Amino acid sequence: MSEQQAPALRGVIETVLYTADMARVRNFFETVLGLYPHLADERFTAYPTGPSMLLLFQQGQTDDTVHLPDGMGTIPPHDGDGRQHIALAIDDDALADWEAHLAHHEVAIEGRAHWPPGGESLYFRDPDGHLLELVTPGLWPNY
Repeated sequence: MSEQQAPALRGVIETVLYTADMARVRNFFETVLGLYPHLADERFTAYPTGPSMLLLFQQGQTDDTVHLPDGMGTIPPHDGDGRQHIALAIDDDALADWEAHLAHHEVAIEGRAHWPPGGESLYFRDPDGHLLELVTPGLWPNY
């Protein structure tokens, strides 16, 4: 039997983090990162971040199947705990501004990396302890 090749993927559409305190984490993502919610309620917040969405879910609120209205379908249960990691793209010339902005909000920079292709990363944490990374172009072949 010959091996079948998977159809092409076009990119990551959603990235999810789970939070213990939705109000606290929304304040962080909106005040510190300057994101504006597209949709939000007590269990879920969706932020546009370029071509993808950053989704925040209240821990323990996605344990049951969601039945969408008007016959749109269902979303299976999902949840997560523990510290996770996401990277957010920034422009080369924005790195120093982000360092100053994080310092202004008393957000500690926990690490830095200088990548061989030329990208630079800053690492810090959100209120749930997730590791957030701001990265300039030159990290991966596609960024």
